[in-house]
Amino acid sequence: MSNQANWEQAEPGVKRRIFPPGKSIMMMEVHFEEGAEGYAHSHPHEQLTYCIKGEFEFTIDGEAHILKPGETIFIPSGATHGAKALQAGAIIDTFTPLRDDLLKR
Repeated sequence: MSNQANWEQAEPGVKRRIFPPGKSIMMMEVHFEEGAEGYAHSHPHEQLTYCIKGEFEFTIDGEAHILKPGETIFIPSGATHGAKALQAGAIIDTFTPLRDDLLKR
């Protein structure tokens, strides 16, 4: 199976590429321009995010968390969450189960 993925615009200043999934887990790489936001949302999937570079403020159910390179943050199923890039940067998001809403567009 190929590991190639195409870049797409997610929100203003935010682009992502979704990698081919496994049977019950998937991941994507997301790049943010400084000040760009991943808007607040929720989904039934568990999410683990790893910061490659930059600095981010994640808000999870109203609580702010700073994420820096080499750090991870866990987002529970159903939690309302969003992120703002305090510096230009990149993260890896991993989800389980599969996010069919992202895969079947």
